[in-house]
Amino acid sequence: MTDNSEIHTVDDCMKVSEVLARVGDKWSILVIAALGERPHRFNELKRVIVGVSQRMLTLTVRGLERDGFITRTVTPSIPPRVDYALTELGQSVLLPARAMGEWALENRATVDAARQAFDAALAGQNKI
Repeated sequence: MTDNSEIHTVDDCMKVSEVLARVGDKWSILVIAALGERPHRFNELKRVIVGVSQRMLTLTVRGLERDGFITRTVTPSIPPRVDYALTELGQSVLLPARAMGEWALENRATVDAARQAFDAALAGQNKI
């Protein structure tokens, strides 16, 4: 999709959008990053990913599992043990996800400055 001479159909764009929506989601990126370190149990993920609610984490891991990025392994015990791990597909998105995270950290101050400048300009326009 990098060749500008190619013609892309609406269907192509929708398929790309669906995948990017999954891997580009705030919580999905954080789950993928956490599982890139090692497999985690659900409550470990909840502790590692600050701010995620139980419901949102449940929806996120289900979506990632459905789309083939993670596996869910249940070990019969009392209580049952459930581990989440990256699949080969999940591993393949780990490097780009980490790169985006690093880019965000490196450019956070620039984004904040742009927001402040925009908000100040907008406030100045509203005074007129």
